[in-house]
Amino acid sequence: MESNERANKGMYIVNVPVATVWTSPASPREIDQPGLSNPAAIKEWYEQLGYELRLELCDSNLVQSQLLYGEEVVVTDTQGEWAHVIIPSQPSKKDERGYPGWVPKVQLQPIDKEFWSSGKSAVVSSKKAWLRDEKGEKMLELSYLTELPVQGTEDTSVKVLTPHGVAFLSEEDVYVYPLSKGKVQEDGMTIIQIGEAFLELPYFWGGMSAYGYDCSGFSYNMHKAAGYTIPRDADDQANSGENVPLDKLEPGDLLFFAYEEGKGKIHHVGIYYGNGRMIHSPSTGKQIEIIKLAGTFYEKELCVARRYWIETEGPA
Repeated sequence: MESNERANKGMYIVNVPVATVWTSPASPREIDQPGLSNPAAIKEWYEQLGYELRLELCDSNLVQSQLLYGEEVVVTDTQGEWAHVIIPSQPSKKDERGYPGWVPKVQLQPIDKEFWSSGKSAVVSSKKAWLRDEKGEKMLELSYLTELPVQGTEDTSVKVLTPHGVAFLSEEDVYVYPLSKGKVQEDGMTIIQIGEAFLELPYFWGGMSAYGYDCSGFSYNMHKAAGYTIPRDADDQANSGENVPLDKLEPGDLLFFAYEEGKGKIHHVGIYYGNGRMIHSPSTGKQIEIIKLAGTFYEKELCVARRYWIETEGPA
């Protein structure tokens, strides 16, 4: 028992659909309160943030990343109503253990690793999916790629463990995979096909959910959906993976852009779409789009490409 307590010490799971990871406890503004509560009003928060307020999240370095319902974190420190966390699922040079930042304590709850274990996981494959209780009543609207332990199936529903106890997701909204085998790794074409579903989704700085992605959050999550874990931030993504010559690009490769016409600091990442185009989440005030690189400032700032996907066998 004592060894289990040590193993579980500091382990928590997110108990709201989307939890924002802030730079410090002092980062949130008064208008950000809906995104700090439990239950969190993520849609309402996003909708009341105009362009300038969204831009400030980036320009004033207020937000680092986001977490999804049921995602595990390690709490390393607390300060008042805040917890400093490490996110093992989001690799970062900022901390070798995972991405660091601050989350309201009310959006986290302790986890017993033994309880929070199962042979299978259910991953939300729809943009949004309703989590329902045993009576079929709606509980929470979950984002794409939310992942929860499977307890079984009932009729057309998958029974899952959640921070709120046992609940249900429609079979149509999830795919289930055995943890022993891991997720199937798809090819580059699949990565861009997954991304197409999010065309016209508004950009959100630090965004890691189907409510809004930033540029590296988009590339991270499209790879995650295809079975790959890559670094969270664009500069880290550019320093890992397989280097790809710019004249040998294939769909699904990541394209990186730097200031000073490609010679300075990396500031953006997109996914190569084929035929000189890319799909990306551009910047605050814009939406996920597919564009031609030729004749744009992106063409001048393109500096390096990386490949994380592997060739897969087609149908037998």
